[in-house]
Amino acid sequence: MNSTVVTFPTGQVSGRSEIVGTVPAGDRHGLVVAETPFHPLDHTWPDQPADRGLIGGLPVADCVTAGLSPSGEIFLAADIPVRRGEDGWQWLVVHVTDTALPVGAQVELEVDAGYRAALSAGHTACHLAALALNMAVADMWRKAAPRLDALGNPDFDQSAITSSRISSYASLDEYRLGKSLRKKGFAADALEPSAVAAVVNERLKEWVAADVPVWIDVPGPGLTARRTWHCALPEGEVSIPCGGTHVRRTSELGTVTVALELGEQALTMQTLCQH
Repeated sequence: MNSTVVTFPTGQVSGRSEIVGTVPAGDRHGLVVAETPFHPLDHTWPDQPADRGLIGGLPVADCVTAGLSPSGEIFLAADIPVRRGEDGWQWLVVHVTDTALPVGAQVELEVDAGYRAALSAGHTACHLAALALNMAVADMWRKAAPRLDALGNPDFDQSAITSSRISSYASLDEYRLGKSLRKKGFAADALEPSAVAAVVNERLKEWVAADVPVWIDVPGPGLTARRTWHCALPEGEVSIPCGGTHVRRTSELGTVTVALELGEQALTMQTLCQH
C-alpha cells in the first residue's frame, strides 16, 4: 500500500475511492482507501479528534493513523514506533468499522460536515488564543525568551505547553510552569489569571471582528506533508505548523473567549467559541 492521499486540508468532506487494504483493528475492521477526506487522530500530537462519518454506507467508529514499515509490518496509532514522516514508511488513514468491506470495492466517503466545522472552529480559536496569550504575558519574561512566535512575541505557548485538546467549538490547553520555564526567565509568580484572560479576550474580540482570512498551506497530498496554518491578522500574517482543519475566516468563530486557571505548577486555558 502507498501512503493515503488526503483531501481534508483543502476542506473536502466527501469523496469516492477504492479500498486498497485492510488492517487489524482489535475486534473491528480497519479499512484503507487510496484517497480520503477523513481527518484521522494524529499519533504524535493527538490534539484534534478524528472525523466522524460514513464509508461505503457504514459508520466510521474511529479514524486513526497507521504506519507501514519498510518490511511490511503495520502499526496502528500509539503503537507506531517512529516519528511521522519517517523515511521508507508509508502513512495510512485507517477507517475503523464494525463490518468488513472487500478490498477493491469502490466506496463513497462522507464526513460529518457539522462536526468537522465545530472542530475546525475549535482549532482555529486555539491557535488565535495561543498567540493572544503570548502577547498578554510578553512582559513577564525577565530574560530573552528561548523562541519567538510569528508576531515577534516570546512564545510562551510553545515553550510551556504540555497538551492541547480540540473539541466542538472549544479547546483546552495545559502549560507547565515548572523550574525549567522559570530558569528560562519566565516570571510565573507574576501571572494573574483573570487579568491575563481579560487582555487575551480583548485581543480575540479584535481579531474576530477584523474578519481576516485563514488558510492552510498544503505542500503535498500525503498524510504526513508538513502543512502550515496561516492567518492574515491586522498585526501581520502569522503561521503555525499544523495538521488539523480550520475555518476560512475569523468571523466564522463568533465570540471567542478564554478562561485561565492557575495551579501549583500549571496553567490551564479553556477557549470557547459562541455563535
